[in-house]
This record gives sequence, structure tokens and C-alpha cells, in this order.
Amino acid sequence: MSAVEARLADLGLTLPEVVPPLAAYQPAVQSGVYVYTAGQLPMVDGQLPVTGKVGAEVTAEEAKDLARICALNALAAVKSVTGDLDRIAHVVKVTGFVASAADFTGQPGVLNGASELLGEVLGDKGVHARSAVGVAVLPLDAPVEVEILVELVP
Repeated sequence: MSAVEARLADLGLTLPEVVPPLAAYQPAVQSGVYVYTAGQLPMVDGQLPVTGKVGAEVTAEEAKDLARICALNALAAVKSVTGDLDRIAHVVKVTGFVASAADFTGQPGVLNGASELLGEVLGDKGVHARSAVGVAVLPLDAPVEVEILVELVP
């Protein structure tokens, strides 16, 4: 077991299976020392636990928890191409999309779920730049979608 997966276990988490693509793309692609993930939905066992807009059908706290799931799914996508999460040198960027009610402005707080998970799991290697974007709708009516860019140890 890798040190990163041991840390996940210490947190009571397990790395899920990589979420299969919903269309014509790969969950993650490596280019040189970088791995780019596709947008990861908060899928659990092949299902979205909640659907709808944040600030309407979904609370900000629920969405923050869903962003954690997205980050966990992103780590699974990274492992699918690297074979070992201990190869992560640094999380460079996190981009998060929040399906938002028209008056919802708490996107950064929602994305803290993903950012905090990466920090808990990877420590200083999980500190990153980030964008939190409100959108009208996401695939499958998901409330949140997260993609990450990681740099690998050469």
C-alpha cells in the first residue's frame, strides 16, 4: 500500500475504482511529468448520491461533501495512469464547477471540500492554485464537478 493510500486509510477513506467515462474521453491523461484529470463527478458506486442546483435542491454543506468525493475520484483517476499516488510531487491546480442557483455565490466554500481533502491526504503536496466557477448545469444534473492537474516526481 502506498503512503498516500495509507493516509487515506488513516482518514477512514478508501480510494474508489476509477469512474468510467460518460462520453468520448479518458478519466486522466499523462503528459510528461503532469497528469490532467477529466472533470470528476461525485459518483459513488456508479451513482450520483444527490442531484440539483447548489443553493436550491442541494445545500452548500452537502455540495462541499460532494466536492470531497470528486477529489477522491480525481485521485483514483491519477492512480489509473501512474499506478502509484506516491508519485505525486505536487497538486498544481484544482478547477471546480458548481451547478448554482441564480443567487448562490458560495462556490469557493463548496470547492473547499476538494481542497481540504487534498491537503489532508497529501499534506504540503496538496496545496494548489484553484478556480471555483458557478455554472447553470452539469452532466447528469450533478451539483459539483472537479478536475485536477498534478505534477509527478520525475
